[in-house]
Amino acid sequence: MPKLKSKSGVKKRFALTATGKVKRKHAFKSHILTKKSTKRKRALTHTGLVSASEAANIKKML
Repeated sequence: MPKLKSKSGVKKRFALTATGKVKRKHAFKSHILTKKSTKRKRALTHTGLVSASEAANIKKML
């Protein structure tokens, strides 16, 4: 059986940490920023981690 190709969209959106967790960026930070509060925009800047239940699927795609 040949090797599976990794999904290019997933490669661009997620990264693995040194401990094997999946790192992601927050959505809703690209446009229409005038109605969002400064606190909300600042919180969306920071990266987050994917939940454990979804991390397994993303690792398969990477």
